Amino acid sequence: MKAESFLILNFLLALPTQSSFHLTQKNVACEIKDQTADCSHLSLNEIPNNLPTNITRLDVSHNRLRGLPGPSLARYSRLLCLNAGYNSITRLDGDMCLVLPFLRTLNVQHNEVHLLTDKDFRHCSNLTHLNLSFNRLKLQGEPFWPLQGLTALDVSNNSLSSARLGSLPQLWSLETLSLSGNFIKTLSRNDFSYLSNSSLQSLALLSIPLKKLEPGCFQPIRGLRDLVMDGSTLSLQLLTKLSQELSGTEIRSLSVQKVKLETLNNDTFWGLNNTNLTSLDLSSNSLVHFTGSPFQWLGALETLSLVQNNLKQLTSSTFIGLGNLRVMNLTKALVKTHSSYPIIDDFSFSPLVRLETLLMGSTAFRQVTADLFSGLESLRYLSLSRSRIDLQTVSNATFLSLSRSPLRTLDLSGTEISRLEPGAFSGLGNLTTLLLGYNHISQPLTGEEFLGLHRLEVLNMYYNWKIILTPTSFACVSNLRSLSLGRSQVQNLEFEPSPFQPLRNLSILDLSNNNIANLKVGLLDGLDDLRVLRLQHNNLQRVWKSANPGGPVLFLQGLSNLEILELDNNGLDEIPVEGLRGLTRLQELSLAGNVLDHLRDSIFDDLVSLRVLRLQRNLVTSVPPGVFSLAFHNLSVLNMEYNPFDCTCESILWFVEWLNATNASVPLLASEYICNTPPAYFNQSVSYFDGLSCKDLALFESLYVLSCSLVLITMVTAFLFRFQGWRIQFYWNVLVSRTLGLTEPDHGEARFEYDAYLIYAAGDMEWVKRNMLLLEEDKGYSFCMEDRDFVPGNSRLESIVETMRSSRKIVFIVTDNLLRDPWCRQYKVHQAMHQVIEDSRDSVVLVLLEDIPDHRLARTLLIRKGMLKSHCVLQWPVQRERVPAFRHKLQVALGSSNAVP
Repeated sequence: MKAESFLILNFLLALPTQSSFHLTQKNVACEIKDQTADCSHLSLNEIPNNLPTNITRLDVSHNRLRGLPGPSLARYSRLLCLNAGYNSITRLDGDMCLVLPFLRTLNVQHNEVHLLTDKDFRHCSNLTHLNLSFNRLKLQGEPFWPLQGLTALDVSNNSLSSARLGSLPQLWSLETLSLSGNFIKTLSRNDFSYLSNSSLQSLALLSIPLKKLEPGCFQPIRGLRDLVMDGSTLSLQLLTKLSQELSGTEIRSLSVQKVKLETLNNDTFWGLNNTNLTSLDLSSNSLVHFTGSPFQWLGALETLSLVQNNLKQLTSSTFIGLGNLRVMNLTKALVKTHSSYPIIDDFSFSPLVRLETLLMGSTAFRQVTADLFSGLESLRYLSLSRSRIDLQTVSNATFLSLSRSPLRTLDLSGTEISRLEPGAFSGLGNLTTLLLGYNHISQPLTGEEFLGLHRLEVLNMYYNWKIILTPTSFACVSNLRSLSLGRSQVQNLEFEPSPFQPLRNLSILDLSNNNIANLKVGLLDGLDDLRVLRLQHNNLQRVWKSANPGGPVLFLQGLSNLEILELDNNGLDEIPVEGLRGLTRLQELSLAGNVLDHLRDSIFDDLVSLRVLRLQRNLVTSVPPGVFSLAFHNLSVLNMEYNPFDCTCESILWFVEWLNATNASVPLLASEYICNTPPAYFNQSVSYFDGLSCKDLALFESLYVLSCSLVLITMVTAFLFRFQGWRIQFYWNVLVSRTLGLTEPDHGEARFEYDAYLIYAAGDMEWVKRNMLLLEEDKGYSFCMEDRDFVPGNSRLESIVETMRSSRKIVFIVTDNLLRDPWCRQYKVHQAMHQVIEDSRDSVVLVLLEDIPDHRLARTLLIRKGMLKSHCVLQWPVQRERVPAFRHKLQVALGSSNAVP
């Protein structure tokens, strides 16, 4: 266990929690939440007396307290944790635990506690964690005797000269003890005798000026498992002595960081041969070389850390004896000097037959030789990231020594690789993760570079010089799930077929920071499992423009399983309506740093699963519900800061109401959501916008809408009656006649004496004789003509009424003469229309011998062409050859039904 374990583990429960409200008394403002009172940093001289009595945690650290008197704490009898660190407390009140019977954790670090006596903890049998670090303790009698339930004790940095904290066996439940930072120069035989019956597991002796270890000093604590001596002064002889004294104990983990060791020899750890040590940390020393096989005695060791040393050479005998080692960390263990590279001999790692993880990041050695990694038959993870080695070109022989290893992950990030030859990793058939980022690779990827990597799932080529893709770049790694090509100058993606077409299992694709300007519609076709797509920091503003030749490029179509989409900093100024269609599972959308202004309604409507939306640093002025309401429905995080909001009712009211009601996190709402317009709200926070002013205008808006509607209805009605009033009036009369039952019963066509009653002017008699009488003679029609068929002596008016009633059709021979004939205009026309309306007969036929405008017909004859069926309006032809057709149409009109449609 490391030194940090002791500092964190001992008094984790003593840390204060966030609070939700304040309790104030004069200058005291404690924060209270969940039965926790935080009264830290308030310059208090005494314990506050107005806190809730049911609190279980009290933090009064960083104040000016000089003591913890029992009477002041009595009202908080339910306390479990008391943190009084960083005060000026000089002594502990013996009655404190008497009034706090449930106290478990007491923290008085960084105070001035000096004398500890038998009475100080006499009522504290329930304490489990006690922190007395950074005081100036002097022990009198057996102050810790009552603490038989204590599990963690920290007395570090108290100027103690001995590790002996008592003379009688005590602290039976103690598991963790920190004596770090004291002036302990000797560990005597009986220093830990008071812990002979304890359960001590972890001992911290950091930064002590240790000079001597007496024989048997660790025997009273033979159950010790973790020993941390980081920062202490340990010579090679003293380390050898330490390993001897730990012989026969249950030690599992030993940390001796920063003890200024320079060398190890065959005898250094021989005393640990009789232990089951599984973890050894020798980091941050000054180790230069190993003599012989210093680790040969550590057959049970599983983890070895040699981080940050100055080793010059590793030989085939260095790691002899580490047959059970699983993890070895050599990060910065071998460092290049101005004059030479460190050397790693071939077969140096061959004794590590069970090694699974080898970390060699930021190391330096001359080259990867043919047998450098030979013997690592269990290796699964190898990291050479940022190592300084001659690895400019990776060929099929470079990692041949790993061909017998079940290697899963190879990290070559930052190793200055400039070229990958065909089959560079062909011997690593079990590889699932290959990290090639931060290199100098500049070449077309034909696909042969990845021959043999049929199990590869993660390929990272982030930050290289220039990666040129081809249709076959990833043909040999079709099982890829994650591909990163960010910041590698991948610019040309317009060729077909797409280089990503073989990657049917791809779930993460990173193409960020590549200055990509053009995309094909089918670039991502077939990537049905894609979950994450990163395209930020490119140049895609033209891709989604409506003015783009061929229209917007809808490159996201088909990505129905996409969950994260990043399009930041692409210069986008519009989003097509179909741009985000089908992304029903998208949870995170990032569009920050673009120039988006007016967003079309419904562009976000398919984003029903959206949780995070980033639109900061755009030109968004309004947040209308038609655009954002569905996207905001399930939102948990919104970033829209640094936009020039238009703080008007139309633009921002809905957004402000949503902000007031939502539970979503909106960072920087108060400070960075600033109004740009109108002048009344300029440079003020959106949260200050007064929505009530918009509601005052609601009545006026309703009146405005109502008045506009009435005006429009009036105008439409006026125009309708002006141009179509005659039609309305005609059908109204027909409707009234039918409703009131004014129609006569229809006895069939047999009741008519004449086929038609002819109305014509005297000047048109010649045309009637030549055409109508001829039709009567040839076709057997019977026409009623006033001059021929009226009975002499009868009243003319009665004759007109009777003959019209007994005629099946009424034919108007319309000429200018007829329109000027007052008898026709004043009586015959009115009688004919009376027959039509009363009898509900569609019996009028117009024969226009001249071109008479419709408005003259309406004014003189009260008839419009639109009132009649189209086949009952006939125009006398000018061309003689069309006369037979006219006569045929006249027969059709005379034979048509009189029923009103």
